[in-house]
Amino acid sequence: MATFTIIGTGNMGKAIGGILADGGSDVSYVTHDQVGTAPLGDVVVLAVPYPALAGIVEAYGSQFDGKVLVDITNPLNFATFDSLVVPEGSSAAAELQKTLPSAKVLKAFNTSFAATLATGQVGGVPTTVLVAGDDDAAKKVLVDAVVAGGVKAVDAGSLARAHELEALGFLQLTLAVSEKVAWTGGFALV
Repeated sequence: MATFTIIGTGNMGKAIGGILADGGSDVSYVTHDQVGTAPLGDVVVLAVPYPALAGIVEAYGSQFDGKVLVDITNPLNFATFDSLVVPEGSSAAAELQKTLPSAKVLKAFNTSFAATLATGQVGGVPTTVLVAGDDDAAKKVLVDAVVAGGVKAVDAGSLARAHELEALGFLQLTLAVSEKVAWTGGFALV
């Protein structure tokens, strides 16, 4: 069974870690102060805000080679909440894959809020984690671990689909910030 390291100990990191642990996965956490010094598992979940990615990549660099790297970020312009800050047609995950070509980058968890991951429900429907990536074996490791933890997971296609997942995450976040949807709500797959 794969070992998981979650970089980030906020609500999302704890919710994701809870799902993985519930499924029997070995989960460790890396705090902000431990970045660059803590060892990494087979699968590394980047449960941090998008602006933190550059520092984490710099701190670990080639230590990510061969690892499954799960990007949960939504690359919003946090000053205005009116746009994404990655090149048009790209995604944070695709840009991360370009920077770390020897890692197996996946996009996942960015279309769910921490509360819906923790409860396993959104609007009375099981929470579904959408996973995009180019490495089928890496996606299977993550999907299997999520499902074992009691949450649904769907292979959303290649890493190119991260663009659409980030757009969906952006929409959901802007709706929550403007109080049009609760932080316990969101989109469901039925």
